[in-house]
Amino acid sequence: MSFWETNSAILRRRYPGLLEELNREDEDALAPEDIRVEAAASGAPSLRLKGLHVHSPRDPVREGRRLAAELKDRAGGMGGGAGEDRPGAVIVLGFGLGYVAEAAAELAHGPLVIVEKHRELLHRALELRDLRNLLEKENVVFVPGGSGEGVSKALSLFEEAGTERAVPVVIRNPALINLDKEWYAAVESRVRTWSMRDDVNTATLRRFGKRWVRNLSRNISAIRDMPGIFPLAGLAANGGDGRPLPVFLAAAGPSLDRAGPLLPEIRQRCVLVAVDTSLRFLLRHGADPDFVLAVDPQFWNARHLDRCPAPRTRLIAESAVYPPVLHLPFKGVYLCSSLFPLGSFIEQRVDPKGILGAGGSVATTSWDFARTLGAEDIWIAGLDLSFPGLKTHFHGALFEERALAETERRRPTETWLFRALRDGIPFRAPASSGGQVLTDRRLSLYAAWFENRFRQFPQLRSLSLSAGGLAIAGLDRATSEALLALPPRREEIDRRIDAACSRIEADFNAAAETRRRSERYQNAVTALLAGLERIRTAAEKGARTAEGALRQTRAEQASVLAELDRITRAITRDETKDVAGFLFPPNGLAAMSSGVADPFRSYLGSAASFFRSLADSAEFNLHEMKKHPSGNSF
Repeated sequence: MSFWETNSAILRRRYPGLLEELNREDEDALAPEDIRVEAAASGAPSLRLKGLHVHSPRDPVREGRRLAAELKDRAGGMGGGAGEDRPGAVIVLGFGLGYVAEAAAELAHGPLVIVEKHRELLHRALELRDLRNLLEKENVVFVPGGSGEGVSKALSLFEEAGTERAVPVVIRNPALINLDKEWYAAVESRVRTWSMRDDVNTATLRRFGKRWVRNLSRNISAIRDMPGIFPLAGLAANGGDGRPLPVFLAAAGPSLDRAGPLLPEIRQRCVLVAVDTSLRFLLRHGADPDFVLAVDPQFWNARHLDRCPAPRTRLIAESAVYPPVLHLPFKGVYLCSSLFPLGSFIEQRVDPKGILGAGGSVATTSWDFARTLGAEDIWIAGLDLSFPGLKTHFHGALFEERALAETERRRPTETWLFRALRDGIPFRAPASSGGQVLTDRRLSLYAAWFENRFRQFPQLRSLSLSAGGLAIAGLDRATSEALLALPPRREEIDRRIDAACSRIEADFNAAAETRRRSERYQNAVTALLAGLERIRTAAEKGARTAEGALRQTRAEQASVLAELDRITRAITRDETKDVAGFLFPPNGLAAMSSGVADPFRSYLGSAASFFRSLADSAEFNLHEMKKHPSGNSF
């Protein structure tokens, strides 16, 4: 039996669809004369591509083992981090005939993701080499051709399956990467984005965690007093002509400028959804949005809505927004489900609002709101997720106006722009119109979220009117002419929105329902405060116990461990544990244990740090809630 027959039999059994993918014709396929297979001095097949050696012409097997062994030494056994044995992923960029990938498979503890732009090279490797050991290994994924977006999908699948995520180890074949630099650079950008999510989330919590709690404690009664978005689901589905109403989403990137003159006509044809940052722009162009979304807790973000009278617009907000936002004179205010344990605790016991996806940006949440409306087509402008022409937002955005207002001779506007570009850790990535564009790690995280959602809802078309922004898999290019060719439907849009909102208001404000909701709210707040008191008391006792044991001999070790275990179990069973632990520092467990040789004393140090931090977090929540016992922002 030939190598091809043996290898392809394994592919059919273990990799459904991969064989068909490898046999698919590719627009940028290599010419036959570009691929040359030669016998190395060792006798193993070696590959030359466009005249360049992809593998060693002497001994490609030994070369592959050497490269994999070097990575093993650098990455602590390929476990995802130096000195650790976690099952981090190994990513091979450029497969060739598979020598490095085969060696890495023998050494790696975790998933192996193999990325190769040219399907015909994978096909040739299956013909020339016995790859059974590689193909039979568990947790191996191939990402052949396309735009390389499958690499982040593969990593996410392993994460969802329970594999502990560590920073991936990347093995690069320089010859293959140099031939397709832009393509492999885009893949590495996706890997970086996937790897950075925890760092960004931790930094965000550290910076804004207390602000979220403060805002929620002032807004908490809004959960009782304001309706949710759940009844709006499906609003745009099944329009009067038998087709769903189209939705237009106005994000706040630089390319929104080009859509400005078209907005009044777009409003006649689409349900108009805006992010809070772009509201001012839409009003300035005579296109009041039907809905505007605000989810950011910061004071400066609330300023985007200052002096923006929009009496025809409904506000969709998250309950942790800066409190004055919920008092602005919109036509109506509706809440989406809280993203944070404090808000969720009350909401689940009082009035569930309706979940929207949270990708860290108001644009991600706004797209998900458009999806829940029941649209089949979401037309988008301003979703650049990059800095085309070194611009950060549309012309006249609050950020720009603030920078101009604060300009001084020694601090010109260009200084603000430079810092805005620099502080996000910028890098170049593929642009939707070809070539490359400047983006940063935060924006690339948003792009990864969009790509994931687009894959989850393949029946929904997302159509971008913007050219030159970051390339996002699943976001199709469209023209303004195609959008303006849609029939005007404004009367139907207004009628459907007004009818839905009238039903919501009538049901939500019915006397009996208002009374029941008030009772549920009071019970929820009482339970929350009591639970936080219990956790604070237990955590303080745990901290004292651990700290006291550090000053004593180990004679009573068993009783100390039993007492700390009892306290821990009581906390983990408490219904308010997620609220109390929300502000817990990410490295709290290890804060007091580093450098301690005695395992028991190391454990006591970690326990003391854990309980003290948990007690502080519970106390902060209690303090803020008691400052606003009825959520007296309302």
